[in-house]
Amino acid sequence: MDERAQEDKAKPGGPAITVCVIAYNSGPTLRTCLAHLAAQSFTDFEALIIDNASPDPGDRAIAREFPAMRLIENTANLGFSGAGNQAAREGRGRWLVFLNPDAFAQPDWLAELVAASRRHPTVRSFTSRQLMDEDPTLLDGLGDVMSGYGIPYRGGYLSKCPEVIPEGEVFSPCGAAMMIDRALFLEQGGFDEFFFCYSEDVDLGYRLQLAGEPTILAPKAVIRHVGSASSGGRKSEFAVFHGTRNRFYGVYKDTPWPLLPIVLPLHLLGVIYISSRRENRPHAPIVWRAFKASLRGLPTILKSRREVQARRKVSALAIARAMTWNPKDLTGRRPVIRRVRPTRLGEP
Repeated sequence: MDERAQEDKAKPGGPAITVCVIAYNSGPTLRTCLAHLAAQSFTDFEALIIDNASPDPGDRAIAREFPAMRLIENTANLGFSGAGNQAAREGRGRWLVFLNPDAFAQPDWLAELVAASRRHPTVRSFTSRQLMDEDPTLLDGLGDVMSGYGIPYRGGYLSKCPEVIPEGEVFSPCGAAMMIDRALFLEQGGFDEFFFCYSEDVDLGYRLQLAGEPTILAPKAVIRHVGSASSGGRKSEFAVFHGTRNRFYGVYKDTPWPLLPIVLPLHLLGVIYISSRRENRPHAPIVWRAFKASLRGLPTILKSRREVQARRKVSALAIARAMTWNPKDLTGRRPVIRRVRPTRLGEP
């Protein structure tokens, strides 16, 4: 059976792809996002626009300008995690694609993701090349990197976009523009709704690593990203609180036991160092509040940890190798893209 027939068998009566755009007070970026999505050269997809109970009715009005796309109006804000899981349940495609409402896809974006999936038929998770919308010569990210400090970052963030970018494995996909096999997403339990938003994609990617499921960067699949448009900016109180708390959640939950006594102290030291830098000092009270919130959430997270670690299929050493332990990678936000491993993926 050829690859296209396999895809058709996996989606009886449905499209190849379900694209999910989760909107919350997204404003004008949503219109631009949907216009770029409607202009895709690959057309075998359905689009779900999930309005997460935006107080501003403008998002719903914008979504209705695209009648070919299905608008789902939530009565409560489920966060990115809850709405993402909702999309997995509602969608009919074999592949589930997440696109931020402030991300603008090039016309061949979906086509390139599909092409990457055909080049790597045993891989079920892919991520995109993200450029800064304000300056497309700069990277917004080349997949997510996990440092030995337990601090994830978008590879290459704010650095010059190189002319040649290899297609290879990264630690985890960035939820702003990722594609995952919907069955795999559901098997892994989807996004952890306890995170609400921020780092839920890294948590999912970490669980994929623990399950032996790689993520591949498809550098020809390109989007331009504004970033944090719905949450008031990259360093808003909301973003700092949820980002900090959820990074602690990720360390508590996903780090295999042999690594935990190493990573947790390094994470604490890393957070203290970052918070002590002059530009971050105004956020120190928010970081402290987020740390205390992470401790209050420990009973729930530890229950999740037991479930996640019980399903782990790879060694702690394999996880350590998938991380970067070079502190210069973290401070310089260097991308870490590794060669696709044939012995792991069964590819020639």
